[in-house]
Amino acid sequence: MAGRIRREDVDAVRERSRIEEVVGEHVTLRPAGVGSMKGLCPFHDERTPSFHVRPQVGFFHCFGCGEGGDVFTFLQKIDHLTFTEAVERLATKTGIQLRYEDGDGPRRDQDPNRRQRLLDAHRVAEEFYSEQLNAPHAAPGRRFLAERGFDQAAAEQFGVGFAPQGWDALTRHLRGRGFTDAELVTSGLLSAGSGRGPYDRFRGRLVWPIRDITGATVGFGARKLLEEDQGPKYLNTPETPIYRKSQVLYGVDLAKRDIARRKQVVVVEGYTDVMACHLSGVPTAVATCGTAFGTDHIKIVRRLLVDDDAYSGEVVFTFDGDEAGQKAALRAFEQDQRFVAQTFVAVEPHGLDPCDLRQTKGPDAVQALVASRQPLFEFAIRTTLARFDLDTAEGRVAGLRAAAPVVAAIRDPALRPEDSRQLAGWLGMDVEDVRSAVARAGRAQPARNPQPARNPQSPRDHAVVHGPGGTQPSGAPAAQQAPAPIPRPNPRDPVARTERQVLEVVLQVPHLVPTEEICRVDSATFTAPAYRAVYDAIVGAGGPPTGPDPGWAERVRANAPSPIAGLVTELAVAPIPANDVARYARDIVLGLRELQIGRAQANLHSRLQRANPDEQAALLSQLMSLEQQRRALREE
Repeated sequence: MAGRIRREDVDAVRERSRIEEVVGEHVTLRPAGVGSMKGLCPFHDERTPSFHVRPQVGFFHCFGCGEGGDVFTFLQKIDHLTFTEAVERLATKTGIQLRYEDGDGPRRDQDPNRRQRLLDAHRVAEEFYSEQLNAPHAAPGRRFLAERGFDQAAAEQFGVGFAPQGWDALTRHLRGRGFTDAELVTSGLLSAGSGRGPYDRFRGRLVWPIRDITGATVGFGARKLLEEDQGPKYLNTPETPIYRKSQVLYGVDLAKRDIARRKQVVVVEGYTDVMACHLSGVPTAVATCGTAFGTDHIKIVRRLLVDDDAYSGEVVFTFDGDEAGQKAALRAFEQDQRFVAQTFVAVEPHGLDPCDLRQTKGPDAVQALVASRQPLFEFAIRTTLARFDLDTAEGRVAGLRAAAPVVAAIRDPALRPEDSRQLAGWLGMDVEDVRSAVARAGRAQPARNPQPARNPQSPRDHAVVHGPGGTQPSGAPAAQQAPAPIPRPNPRDPVARTERQVLEVVLQVPHLVPTEEICRVDSATFTAPAYRAVYDAIVGAGGPPTGPDPGWAERVRANAPSPIAGLVTELAVAPIPANDVARYARDIVLGLRELQIGRAQANLHSRLQRANPDEQAALLSQLMSLEQQRRALREE
């Protein structure tokens, strides 16, 4: 068998392989202090990043699960390679010619790099299919693309090709490049035949390369074009040593950097939808490959979004408006519990998918579709209610019985009262009756633990706000005379996070806060009781000063009730995550004002649904006024 790789060559590969770049192909990393980077661990499911990379020494370590090592170890664990395979893969990327102790290279009869051979076969197949797209016999494929608005440049961008109709065109091409039939059958590029031998799996079809997160082609998806083709409409590569459909998202190699930058993932249903989105200015689109969006896909998305307490993002599902699309959305809602990111759904009212939408109405319409997204829980509730006649008392009661468990299943209990209020508006029923039904539905549901495992180093997951003494774990014995604690807001709640950030700037840099807008914020705007109490203390202290005031935060603390005095101190010293503090203070206050206006609009919409004709005009006028305020905020 092949000899061991020489030690000096291994060292050379290690030195030339930047660990932050190799890890960065799988995990979104961000700076974490001097000389260190961190992100969500790819080896266990976690909420808060505990996976650290230190480029200067070339090592990674996860403080959550204990995995660690060098750049070779990372590849071995992430892609299930042997040490030799990991070294050989990085040697290929860095251009280093490896030498072996017992010869100049590995012997082909016992190739130690099986995975790389399969990847090489797919790379050669992709090149072959791409060249075939320009041949005369590929006219049906070019016509299919043209009818959907994709030109040659688009085909090249996404690597689209054409598989010839012949029995073994690809087979003969790959044999000529030194690949064996056994390798090609294992790769899924060939099917094992009887009598005539192996033959091309894809024939007379348009093909899309399916790439892993590093950009390596691991499979293909093929679309039927010809009437005589008796196969399914779409045919994908079967499960192979390098392709697991439940662990691959089409387009993720092209979308990963925009996903990390925009903190957004748009999940569509097909290859052409991904193409249409990217070409329409939505470069965060991905699609599953012939399977439902599942747990392994969620892990990929969460790593790219850095889906944790500190960095919120959004996942937007697009579905057809038909019954199948509605069922898919409800299945997605079940998976919603696994995200920290907010989940949305975007449905084109006429049932057009992104590809059709771009073709008929242009790229702007695709962007508008994503922008029109609505919360996934809202879509799930409205879809549930659509099955009932809400014009009758019986229908409303039945609708409540069906929708209450949906609201009870919403992962953040702090949002359920507001969601219950919205449900009451849609039903035209009393809010308290709806809240009671939701509470009963919640008690009837089995105990769930849907959230990803907490970081064991997060000591404040169950903290409560106490007095000047700081925080105390919930359930710990309190002093007999201690004031009643106020629950600490959920750090995973994006609304509560915005409220906290507003209080931080009001306490620390009140002179940089937009005075007119902060004065329009009232106590009821703060949904978290602890933050509402802090804001009341701010108002009680006279409101934010218009200039620097060294004693300002102390006055607020002195004016605050003892249970939240410690929180005032914490907010007054918390780091402000921005270099341009003035702009940050302005933007975060305007963001809270938008939330305030949005809630007011939702209340008016609910009232409008139940109002009589005489009341509707006044309510519409109020809605128009709020919309003008909202637009004015965006123009500031």
